[in-house]
Amino acid sequence: MTDDPSNPAASGMTEDSLKKTLTGGTSRREALKTLAAAGFFAAGGSGLLLGPRARAADNTPKHGGQIRVAVSSSSTKDTLDPAKGATAIDYCRDFMFYNGLTEYDAHLEPQPALAESFDSPDGGKTWVFKLRRGVKFHNGKTLAPEDVVFSIMRQKKPETSSKIKPLVDQIDNVTASGDHEVTVSLTTPNVDFPSITAISHMLIVPAGTTDFSEGIGTGPYQCAEFKPGVRSMAHRNPDYWKSGKPYLDAIEMVGIGDKSSRINALMSGDAQMINDVDPHAAERIKGAPNTNLAAINSGNYTDLIMRTDLQPGARPAFVEGMKYLLDRERMKNIIYTGYAEIANDQPLPPTNPYYFDGLPQRQYDPDRAKALFKKAGVAGAKLQVIASEAANGSVSMATLLQQGAAQAGLDLQIKRAPAEGYWSNNWAKQPVTFGNINPRPTANILFSQFFTSSAPWNESQWHDPKFDQLVVAARQEPDQAKRRQMYADMQQLIHESSGIGIPLFITDLTGYSNKLGGMDDQIPLGAMLGHRFAERVWWKG
Repeated sequence: MTDDPSNPAASGMTEDSLKKTLTGGTSRREALKTLAAAGFFAAGGSGLLLGPRARAADNTPKHGGQIRVAVSSSSTKDTLDPAKGATAIDYCRDFMFYNGLTEYDAHLEPQPALAESFDSPDGGKTWVFKLRRGVKFHNGKTLAPEDVVFSIMRQKKPETSSKIKPLVDQIDNVTASGDHEVTVSLTTPNVDFPSITAISHMLIVPAGTTDFSEGIGTGPYQCAEFKPGVRSMAHRNPDYWKSGKPYLDAIEMVGIGDKSSRINALMSGDAQMINDVDPHAAERIKGAPNTNLAAINSGNYTDLIMRTDLQPGARPAFVEGMKYLLDRERMKNIIYTGYAEIANDQPLPPTNPYYFDGLPQRQYDPDRAKALFKKAGVAGAKLQVIASEAANGSVSMATLLQQGAAQAGLDLQIKRAPAEGYWSNNWAKQPVTFGNINPRPTANILFSQFFTSSAPWNESQWHDPKFDQLVVAARQEPDQAKRRQMYADMQQLIHESSGIGIPLFITDLTGYSNKLGGMDDQIPLGAMLGHRFAERVWWKG
């Protein structure tokens, strides 16, 4: 396109004339006029804005540089074992050091990664993955079928304590079916199985690995240091199989539980990326000359957890009453300053293709809650709820919940737990706590990990045989209409009888330095480019 002002030929700006312009061959006014005509600047009020050529140059990936990333939670339970990852810092590190057979694109469709192709010859019960050749682990070992067999099958062993045990229970066997081929046989068909092989827990490690402290994988970075609860240091993998990637030389990750301290670290330049930004600081970050804000709502939620196997959560009327105390509009506006969407105690957001919009919206109703508490025999009772900054917004949610409880005749006491160690020491371990669930790529993965009876993260210890059957049936149902109805039925069951209250879907806010490129490439799986920022971002310098 010769009339494109960002085209050097169109503007007449050659490399020599640009050099002359920048080295004093013309006056300042003439230089600016020439650069503007060439597309380097554009008029912008009383000042100058970057023109298309400068913006294009600014968005060109560069190699080099080191960044520090500060995340909201870190503890001595941090792990480099993909099967055991449980927090944002775990997921980010996993995607630094390892790869999966598949990976998600911007539409959450699985694409080839360590597997250069995948296919099912029988409608989803058998999956054949052809492995990419020449891929090396950080220790020099060449990727082979035995590594894939080991990585997947270890998930099924009780001693692994895999966080996705309900997902891998459907795997019957994994075999090396060729020099560079692996065949996965399932107990029942699953048309979405390649989506499962892209999640962090299914990343590939060398066969026989028992010590994960060095993070040996095939990923874009090599682990130089790992101190759980303190920090990690990752160095660029010079032999990475993706040509030209990654861009950064090194990434340091630390945990800073206090939101204000994280923001101050970003604003001062001590950190170049932070997650879980306080919405009240969003405009400050957006308006500062050296920082930017990335916002994406992909289904993150902070939930009220009522253990249905403990009192008083074992009384359905109590659980229902607590859900009527969730003042969703006030939470959205007061806690998140509008950076959230109203939810309805169902875990799928409206952006999910299987979201069911047929449920009546549960409204804030302390009078109805009061009647339900009387029915449950807890009227006037004193109850403790545990909240923490580790669970996004939960401290403020607990405060609003306490106000509603007072109107409903319940004496709600708030215990504020420290962010450090919250997930291992408090989360879902007491009768009433808060959680914070990162988005999952498919409805079936989310339901399998958090709501089936055998799920390790079944927060409220809710058990419903009908729900469990529907999760399995939906995996193998090719008819979209029938599948959609199954997911609608599952959402209704969660809404009506689980011990989980979901008031909002929270917009994930990531703060970052304006010298960090690649942050426009959003992936709808949560903050920090869906925890996959490591191989995507670069330092502009």
